[in-house]
Amino acid sequence: MQKQIQSHAQTFSEAQGLFISDQHIVATPDVRGGKPRIAGRRITVADIALWHLHQNWPIDDIVMELGLTHAEVYAALAYYYDHRAELDQNEADEIADVEALKQQCPSKLQAKLAGRG
Repeated sequence: MQKQIQSHAQTFSEAQGLFISDQHIVATPDVRGGKPRIAGRRITVADIALWHLHQNWPIDDIVMELGLTHAEVYAALAYYYDHRAELDQNEADEIADVEALKQQCPSKLQAKLAGRG
């Protein structure tokens, strides 16, 4: 059963849990934690946004290095800008979770190296 959502040319298949935006962006629960990503790839929208916006990779370099099309990269950036607050919050939450885990489970290697100093 497929439910059509008219805004932004999006479709959602309840049976598959698959989200499609302009044919290039999908999100499935079993791939990359359900994060929006390039269709057929494991490269997330957040990855593209990070590389282009925060690490200043030119779009042409992303296309060449990762074997993507310009349409895929631009679709990822458009999706990012349409959902920026949500995606940025998700990334911040993940960073906080990693930091909390580091506090709960300190590195034995770092402790051993600190003991040598």
